[in-house]
Amino acid sequence: MLRCMIVDGSPVVRKVAGRLISSDKVVVTTADTGYRTVAACSVEMPDMIILDDGLTDMPATEIIQTIRALPGGDSTKIYLCLPEMDITRIMRAKRAGAAGYLLKPFNRASLAEIMPPIEVGT
Repeated sequence: MLRCMIVDGSPVVRKVAGRLISSDKVVVTTADTGYRTVAACSVEMPDMIILDDGLTDMPATEIIQTIRALPGGDSTKIYLCLPEMDITRIMRAKRAGAAGYLLKPFNRASLAEIMPPIEVGT
């Protein structure tokens, strides 16, 4: 079972992304702040995180670095979610440990591009 966390300040974005990703093979959790994300990851590390770049409580790079420092955090795929293409923010996130990025508004196809393959029977 793949565990995916959606981190966004907007409840609408969390709900839509959760519906697009959720399946019998994917469990979705959500968080609305950087601090709640780090706290949740310290209890149970997800396999994948879609992280909003616009959180107001912590910079995305700090969230990424903090998650990477947690046990199991080095293997989590973290994707920065941005409202527009911003090479500087993307490169900072990648230096902090992000696997890639995703642009808003996203859809099922763009989310499918970043989802790891799920083996039958797992």
